[in-house]
Amino acid sequence: MARAMTGSDGSEVLVGDLGPQHPSSHGLLRLRLELDGDRIVEAEPVIGALHRGAEKLFEVRDYRQAMLLANRHDWLSAFCSELGIALAVERMLGIDVPPRATWARTLLAELNRVLSHLAFLGSFPVEGPPTAYYAFDEREAVLRVMEEMTGGRMHFMATQVGGLKQDLPRGWLDRVTATTAVVREGLTPFDGLVVDPAFVARTRGVGVLDRATAEAYGVSGPVARASGLDLDLRRDEPYLAYAELAEVLRVPTRTQGDALARVEVLLDQVRVSLDLVDECADALRTIEPGPIHVRLPKVLRAPEGHTYVWTENPSGINGYLLVSRGEKTPYRLKVRSASFNNVAALGEILRGARLEDVVTILASLFYVVGDIDR
Repeated sequence: MARAMTGSDGSEVLVGDLGPQHPSSHGLLRLRLELDGDRIVEAEPVIGALHRGAEKLFEVRDYRQAMLLANRHDWLSAFCSELGIALAVERMLGIDVPPRATWARTLLAELNRVLSHLAFLGSFPVEGPPTAYYAFDEREAVLRVMEEMTGGRMHFMATQVGGLKQDLPRGWLDRVTATTAVVREGLTPFDGLVVDPAFVARTRGVGVLDRATAEAYGVSGPVARASGLDLDLRRDEPYLAYAELAEVLRVPTRTQGDALARVEVLLDQVRVSLDLVDECADALRTIEPGPIHVRLPKVLRAPEGHTYVWTENPSGINGYLLVSRGEKTPYRLKVRSASFNNVAALGEILRGARLEDVVTILASLFYVVGDIDR
């Protein structure tokens, strides 16, 4: 529904809603737009339609059950999300996770990162043939090895406090290495895509987010790195096995801050993650057989206190504030999700853009609506 109103300079502007998008597509996000012709004067993202109260639900779930909720707000980053809660509880309990579990967690986190990035690369709207025909065959190859290890294809539920729920299947590392080779070969069409004149015309200079604005809104992940913000917690505050992977872990950045730069960063990051997966597989082959998790009591209680853990999820920084009163359920579990901050900057990004570029800009922010509303 749209209505005309007078702008601050006396000109007539059209105020209308874009969305909410259908829940069977990307999720529910509504944009309130003020238009002068086809030019956006002001934009406001309106969120909350998908809100499920996950943070209150955490308070009546024990720490094992909390994993189920954690991997559902960003359904493209399920393993990485459940991992953050496990790390927070382990820190409070003073648990040292077995080396095999640490390296296996790192490998699975990077496979999950590849899955998330390929979903966005494959569905990015462009003129001409859809890129989904390229990305989703490779994504399916990754899903097969993830399913073999975890039993799931989206909500993996592979993490538990103290390690992983089950050991690696026999011969699985070899199949992982074969899969990374398949994905690398499948990325070749994207190298041509980012220099294709039609694609460049639709993305270069579109949806520019400068570094200062990215910092002000707490934007993180590939969106922030495309704006020149060189921040990656895997390198800057290493967790899991990332400190030992410093020579392999490159952090791709750009300075243009437009939609094209964001796609380029995402493509580079897929290749980095594939290199990390191969290094983790090689390391796991050299580690002596041993436990994949720490034995825990039947009823798990975190000691009274609080801690804050943050991780580099595929879409950006996820933070977990855990407050415990010594009970088997958390007193408070606050989640700082990447998509919330990234989408908050939409008002700045869309101001001055043309209406025809809105879909391209939205797609280049790589957000998941459940990660906004939780």
